[in-house]
Amino acid sequence: MRIVIAEDSVLLLDGLARLLTAEGHQVTGHRTADELVAAMSRPGAVVPDLLVTDVRMPPSHTDEGLRAALHLRSLHPELPVLVLSQYVEQRYASELLARGARGLGYVLKDRVADVDAFLDAVDRVAGGGTVIDPEVVTQVIARSRRSDLDGLTRREREVLELMAEGRSNTAIAERLVVGMAAVEKHVTNILTKLGLPPDADDNRRVLAVLRWLDQNGARP
Repeated sequence: MRIVIAEDSVLLLDGLARLLTAEGHQVTGHRTADELVAAMSRPGAVVPDLLVTDVRMPPSHTDEGLRAALHLRSLHPELPVLVLSQYVEQRYASELLARGARGLGYVLKDRVADVDAFLDAVDRVAGGGTVIDPEVVTQVIARSRRSDLDGLTRREREVLELMAEGRSNTAIAERLVVGMAAVEKHVTNILTKLGLPPDADDNRRVLAVLRWLDQNGARP
């Protein structure tokens, strides 16, 4: 798999490149967002199978990495993007996912220390899945104040958190040690309470997760 990494930390960039290369992937690294965009925007540039990028990059160390990812995603809509962040940036996660849910992920850098979890996120996002770090979901839930979210029961919140981690109904049932019918009922209740009617793309699970992110305006 061809993977492009945008990360200004030399140590982290080198570590990720070595890890992914050892897994058999072809890795290219960039230390600035401008360098990344220039490399992937030139005529004849090969679109990678996955872009792994930091949010905060030079020169201002604010949101250059995210803006670069959004720009490249507009040029190549099918480009899978896995965002790494030092902090829970709810607004950034929401903006990224709002552009389309397939092949997108948001993982805290602390998770990179868990090699298996990071490699799993790489595979899932590259395969078109959606991965949101559990800590992101936990912090958003803890700060959530809006009435439609308050209408969820404790069990429904647990199910929604697992949905946000990208888990299937089967995986949720195994984690909570309940039957599939119970999980399906909880998911239906969640989508109904959040006012998400059925649609042709069956995208309501992602929209439910976005509701957690969008309804908390305060940044940590």
